[in-house]
Amino acid sequence: MNKEIFDALHLLESERGIPMDFMIEKITKAIVTACKNSYDGNEDVVIDINEDKGEFKVSLLKEVVDEVVVSGREISLEDAKKINPSASIEDKVAIPLDTKEFGRIAAQTARNIIRQGIKDGERSQITKEFQHRQHEIVSALVERVDPINGILTLRIGKVESMLPRSEKIGIENVKEGDRIKVYVSDVREGDKGPRVMVSRTCPGFVEKLFEMEVPDIAKGDIEIKAVSREAGSRSKVAVISHDKNISAVGSCIGNYGARVNNVVEELGGEKIDIINYSDDPHEFIKEALLPAQVSEVDIISEEERTCVAVVPDDQLSLAIGNKGQNVRLAARLTGWKIDIKPESAFYDK
Repeated sequence: MNKEIFDALHLLESERGIPMDFMIEKITKAIVTACKNSYDGNEDVVIDINEDKGEFKVSLLKEVVDEVVVSGREISLEDAKKINPSASIEDKVAIPLDTKEFGRIAAQTARNIIRQGIKDGERSQITKEFQHRQHEIVSALVERVDPINGILTLRIGKVESMLPRSEKIGIENVKEGDRIKVYVSDVREGDKGPRVMVSRTCPGFVEKLFEMEVPDIAKGDIEIKAVSREAGSRSKVAVISHDKNISAVGSCIGNYGARVNNVVEELGGEKIDIINYSDDPHEFIKEALLPAQVSEVDIISEEERTCVAVVPDDQLSLAIGNKGQNVRLAARLTGWKIDIKPESAFYDK
């Protein structure tokens, strides 16, 4: 029986990743509960576990008395001396137990605790696994597409997750059985197990896609300093090279645009502006407003991070962008409030 217990624990550890120590703790709790239910509430139990010898011994401590009133807690002096010849009144004697003798209800309670322990162990392992994968991209199987609200039910390993419409890129043509990439934005403990929060719209998704496509980013030679995004429409990505021989923008674009095109394809045709990062706010803001050409950046307040970007008159609409998108994304990317002025109005003033 002892060997079977340890074999089962080793199997749980190797196949389901549940640590043996964790399950031994649950089994100990189950035995204590079973003793309490079977022996008049007595939970004074000694459990000796020796994995090296394959031993699993359980003893119940009973008090030595002249006359036994509560059999689950007390033992007569005559019976105690059979176990320990030096026993005396008020001593406690350890009585070896055969766990097979537990009552049906107590045994069922113990089994339930152990089963729950296995579930808790699996949940704990899944939570740890996804906490390590937080802020990473994972592959997910689409199990269901809700025809009314567009929510996707996803299977990521052993975990079920939901991709709300708000976290999808525009109108994505996704079918049940498809595999899609998602960004793990958060992992939370829920009543029914870990909840893995995923997204395809957050800036981190774009950043990790570039990391997958551009070896220089993965190696650390190029760093993505900031990303601003309006999912499904346009993103701006600020990059810097830590190797003077490597062009940050060129490396991200790739030969004939291969690398950036792979990212664009995953994003459903979303436009991407890749720009050079600079510690100088004048230069960074100029870059952020590309493809518009900026004549000058006038810092109004460094404390409030406000500025005016002056552009040639024929670049005004390009700098502002459709419905203000270009300047809006540039402001998010740089962290500055940017007011766009045409040269004619600015210099005349």
